[in-house]
Formats: sequence, structure tokens, C-alpha cells
Amino acid sequence: MELFGSSGIRGVALRYLTPELVLDIAKAAGSTWDADRVAVARDTRTTGELFANAAASGLAAVGRDVDRLGVVPTPAIGNYCESTGVPCVLVTASHNPPEFNGIKLVGDDGVELSVDVLERVERRVLDDEYDHADWRTAGSETTVEGVVDDYADQLIAAVDREAIADAGLTVAVDPGHGAASASSPRIYRELGCEVLTVNATPDGHFPGRESEPVPKNLTALSRLVATSDADVGIAHDGDADRAVFVDETGAVVDGDTSFAALADDALEPGDAVVSAVNVSQRLVDVCDDNDADLELTPIGATNIITRTRELNEEGVRVPIAGEGNGGVFFPPYRLSRDGAYIGARFLELLADADGPASEAVAPYTDYHFVRVNVEYEDGEEREDMLSAARAFVETSEATPNTTDGYRLDYGDAWVLVRPSGTEPKIRIYAESADADRAERLAEEMRTAVESGR
Repeated sequence: MELFGSSGIRGVALRYLTPELVLDIAKAAGSTWDADRVAVARDTRTTGELFANAAASGLAAVGRDVDRLGVVPTPAIGNYCESTGVPCVLVTASHNPPEFNGIKLVGDDGVELSVDVLERVERRVLDDEYDHADWRTAGSETTVEGVVDDYADQLIAAVDREAIADAGLTVAVDPGHGAASASSPRIYRELGCEVLTVNATPDGHFPGRESEPVPKNLTALSRLVATSDADVGIAHDGDADRAVFVDETGAVVDGDTSFAALADDALEPGDAVVSAVNVSQRLVDVCDDNDADLELTPIGATNIITRTRELNEEGVRVPIAGEGNGGVFFPPYRLSRDGAYIGARFLELLADADGPASEAVAPYTDYHFVRVNVEYEDGEEREDMLSAARAFVETSEATPNTTDGYRLDYGDAWVLVRPSGTEPKIRIYAESADADRAERLAEEMRTAVESGR
């Protein structure tokens, strides 16, 4: 697809992502959906209202009435769409820096659109083909209240509140100034936890930390946990569809580690897990231990959703899916990522554990993971870098997996190189039980990629 990447459309606001483009995407989505009403929502980014207005105008222009939801976490959109049967144009750039914004399209079942539907929407934009209304049939707007309250209520009802409350947990929450600044602290309080917060004031400039919940951005949360005797810290990205954890010592729990722990708790023999081609050996081991299958897709939520739907239609149970970046799906709950729900499931783990968070995840910490980003200036440089990576891969003794980029498996280690679907970067991932080897594999691939400049 030319417009939609692995997680919707994203770009620098008012440079790549313009009101005109958002207007066209909304018109295309409204023309594709068989819906009289379509919701519009956004996260806390400073350009969010501007683009939400453009989206609402585009939908009204093709005769769709518009439900204006305001600032809402992405998972709350899933609940709203599923409960009302209304699809949504969501203005968010998730974990990207504050100068970015983007668009996600959520269907009337609360799930992001599958690849085939996104291709239909994209084709309308590229062909400038919309079902325009006239003045008599243009859509109208309604402001909808209570969306976050309804979401919080259904989430609390979906987990074991009694077990979590009985555990007497203290939870430190870092929403990163994003859309969950009010909702996640409330949810964990209502689950019976004592809640502390940091970076919990909605602010699209993200003054306290960058939006992506990676270790270098979570120093304030780590400090809060370590100095307050909290049992766990939970961090979100800007739209709150991810959760990353900090253990009781203040150490950030690797996302692949928490994913493996949650999967080990959810899986039964004969189940399947859907993950991306950068999957950790931790999850491979958990699937083997539980006699479960592992299905790999190209990186990105859209691809994971599409494959999970296919398996469900085939009668295969997929109790958990996702990636090691904190973006985990629990399809029996909803086929969308929900940072607060992921956090609540982790609290259930802690409630059942005999020890603290560090001990609960200890069985899944035997591997060392390295991620390197190499930026490029334009499409030509991108292709030169990928060509250099391909030449390097072709000289390798390992057979590459080409599901998404090039993954080389060495039995005891692996390395993957692929272009980002959301940013102008070539991403390199490596993993090994030996930290030095993981670093070496990533550095060798970085050298090869940069030789293409």
C-alpha cells in the first residue's frame, strides 16, 4: 500500500500529513463504509483538533453523520465502535514524536481495518473517487459524552477485580501525557490498587518524556517505583494501546519478556499465537513449552489482526497475539491492543505470583535483544540501503526469512533488517543468549546498511 503503513498513516503534521490528505482519507473511508454514522476521535497532540475537524468535514461531505468523541484512548474507541456498531476515523500518531500525527481507521466491530479494506480506502484516495453528498444530504455532527467512562466500566468487568484488589498492589502509572492520562489511573484505582502517577497531565507537547515507552524515556517512572515501594510501574504510549512495565526495583521489563509471561499464562495445547517476524526466542520457547503454534506475519498491528482473523475463521483459538513493544492483543477480549487491559492482565499475574514482579518475569529473561535504527533522507537512499542489506544477507550462511525484510536465524541467535512502516528509518533487530553476540550481529548489519548511503 502506498498510503497506509503497518499501523495506519503517520507523518510530520502539516508537512506530510495535511488537512487536505485527512479530508480525502475521511471521504474515502466514509464512501467505503456502509454506515450512516462515523465517529471521529483524537489523542492529545496539538494538531489533533485541526485534523479531527478535517476528518469530520470529509465524512459529512459524503453524507455521513459524525459522532465527535474528543480526546479518547485508542482502546476506548474499540469499545465504542463495538458497542454502537459505528466505525471511527481516529487521529493519532501513537508513540511517534509530538510533531507527528496520523490516522487509524477502526471498523464497526472495534477492530482496525484489515489489509483488504484499507486497500479499498486507499484506492479511492489515489483515484480521487468519493460518493459526495449534496447540500440536502450532507452529514451533521453530535458531541458524544461518556465514552471513556463506558470503556473503563467494561474493562474492569472483564478482569478478576477481586483477585487484584486482594493482592493490595501499589501501581505507578505513566501515561506519557497521552490520551490515557485520566483513564488508566482511574481503572487501576477501581481495581483496588493504590495508584501513583507521573506524566499524567494531558499535553500534546509531551513535556515529561517522549511518547514511546522505551527504557530511556521511563527514567521518571523507574525512579517513582523504586522510591515509593510500588509493586509495579505501567507506562503507555500516546494513544494508550501499549503497556510497558517496570518491576519493583525500578528496572524496565523488556516488552518481549512481559509478552512471553502473559502468553505462558494464556496458552493451552493446540492454541496459536500470532506475532511479527521480529519475534523473540522467548515467545518461541513459551509456544514450544505449551504445545502451541506460532504464526509469523510482517511487522505491524494490521498484519497481526488480519492473520488472527483468518485463524479464528478456521476455528483456531488465538488467546494472545502481538509484538514485543508492549502492544499485546487478547482476541477473546477484543482484537485490538489495549494498554490498560494489558496492564490489568499483568496485575492478575502478580496477584497469582508468589513473589514480586522481578521474580514473575525471571523465567523469560534469558535472551538479550538489540534494536538499532538507521535514518535515511529520501526514498532513493532508502532503496540503496536496503540493496546493501540484501547483498549482505546473500553472503550469509543462514537462509533468510523474507516475510518482512530479511531475518537470518542462526539457531542460537538471529538478526532482522527491515524498513519502518511509520518513520524514515531502517530498523535492525538482533537477539542472542549472549549479549556480545547480539550486539555484534546488529553492528554487522548496521555497517552493511550504512554502506549503501
